[in-house]
Amino acid sequence: MGLAALGLADLQAAQPHHAPKAKRVIHFFLNGGPSHVDTFDPKPALARYAGKPVPSHRITERKTGAAFPSPFKFERRGQSGIEVSELFAKTAAHIDDIAVIRSMQAQVPNHEPSLMLMNCGDSIQPRPSLGAWLTYGLGSENSNLPGFIAMCPGGMPIKGAENWQAAFLPGAFQGTYVDSKHEAVDRLIENIRSPHADTSVQLRQLELLRRINAAHKAERSDPRLEARIQSFELAFRMQMEAADAFDVSQEPEHIRKMYGEGVHARQTLIARRLLERGVRMVQLWHGAGQPWDNHDNIETNHRKLSNDIDQPIAALLSDLKQRGMLEDTLVLWGGEFGRTPTVEMSGSKSKLGRDHNHYGFSMWMAGGGIKGGTVHGSTDEFGFAAQENPTSIHDLHATILHLLGINHEELTYRYAGRDFRLTDVYGEVIRPVVA
Repeated sequence: MGLAALGLADLQAAQPHHAPKAKRVIHFFLNGGPSHVDTFDPKPALARYAGKPVPSHRITERKTGAAFPSPFKFERRGQSGIEVSELFAKTAAHIDDIAVIRSMQAQVPNHEPSLMLMNCGDSIQPRPSLGAWLTYGLGSENSNLPGFIAMCPGGMPIKGAENWQAAFLPGAFQGTYVDSKHEAVDRLIENIRSPHADTSVQLRQLELLRRINAAHKAERSDPRLEARIQSFELAFRMQMEAADAFDVSQEPEHIRKMYGEGVHARQTLIARRLLERGVRMVQLWHGAGQPWDNHDNIETNHRKLSNDIDQPIAALLSDLKQRGMLEDTLVLWGGEFGRTPTVEMSGSKSKLGRDHNHYGFSMWMAGGGIKGGTVHGSTDEFGFAAQENPTSIHDLHATILHLLGINHEELTYRYAGRDFRLTDVYGEVIRPVVA
C-alpha cells in the first residue's frame, strides 16, 4: 500500500482500499482471560446444574469439577435488552452502541500462543502485530507521535514487546511501550528530554547522525538501521507533542472526574488524547503479567479488576460520543480467551475459580462502523464452547481491517519469498456486526 520502502521518510497517511468507517482503534486488553460467563454471556443453566457434572464438559488444562454458577447478577440493559453482568454496569449503559460477540474461539488454552494469536494472527511464528499492520497499511496522521502505542502499568504483559512487534515489517511500525503507572512525562517516556543539550544542539546532532547513517545505509541493506534512524527522528519530534498529549492536568476537572481515579482512569484519558492527535492504535493493558487469570476466588478477583476499568471504559465511550469521535473510533474489549463454566479443583477441593477456556468466549466492539445493540453468535447452554456462528481471531482481524477501509486479503508484505498478511489464508468479515 505504498509504504513498503520506508527509507528515511516519515510515516505518511495512505489511501485505504475502500471508504473506512473507522480511523483509529483503542483496544482494552484484559490480559489473563476474563470469564465470559461472569461478564457478557449469562448462563442460567449453571445454576440448575450447580454442584453437578456439565454434559458439555471439554478437555481442560487442569482438573475442573462441577458447574460453577456465576456469583454476579446479570441484568437486561438498554433498548436492546442485552444481558450484562453487574461487573460492567457502567459500561452496560452504552450497550446499545456495543456489539457483543459471544462465539469467539482461540486455538489452545495457553496464554503465550493465545496472546500471539490475538495480537499477531499466529500462535507460533513471529508475525507483525495488528497495530503494526494498521500503521503499515494506513500510515500515521501525526508524524510527531508513534502510530501505535501500548500502555501497560507496572511492567509488561506475558510475551512482552512481542505483543506489539513489527516482526518482518520495517521497525518503524512496531508499537511504542509506555509504563502508565508513572504520572510524570519524563518517567512515562524514558529519555524524552536531554539533560545535556537544548533543542538547537540536538538538531545539529540529529543532522550529523542522519548523514552518517545515510552513508552507512548506502553501502548495505539492514532493516534494523531503518528502524534506528526512524526512532531517533521520532524521539526528537516527540519531545514537545508527547509532553502535551500525556499531561491530563490540561483536561477540565469534570472530565477527569468522569474517568475516575487511579492508573486505569488516567491511561484511558491519555489514550483519548492520543487518538484525537492522530495516533492510529492504542492498546490499554490491565497490568503486568496476567491479572485476569483468576484460577481461584474469582468472585473477589474479578470484582476488583472490573472496578478498575468499568468507569474509565464507560467514561471513554461517553467522552468519544460527545466529541463526535465515537462514530470513527473502533473500541475493542476482551482478553486472549475465556474461562471454564466449571470450577477449578485443587485435588478434591474447589478453588472457587475457573480454568482457561479457548473453546468459546466473548469480546465486544463499539463505535466506528459497528451495529450497536447486537449479539453475534453463542456458546452452548453452559458456556463451554462456541455453538452458533463460531468466530475465529482471523475473522475478528478481518473485520477490524475492513472497518478501517482495508481488504484483509490485499494488505500484504513480501518476506522470505512469500506474500504475508495478518489473517494468513483465513478470515471472513463478521458482516452481522457491521452497520
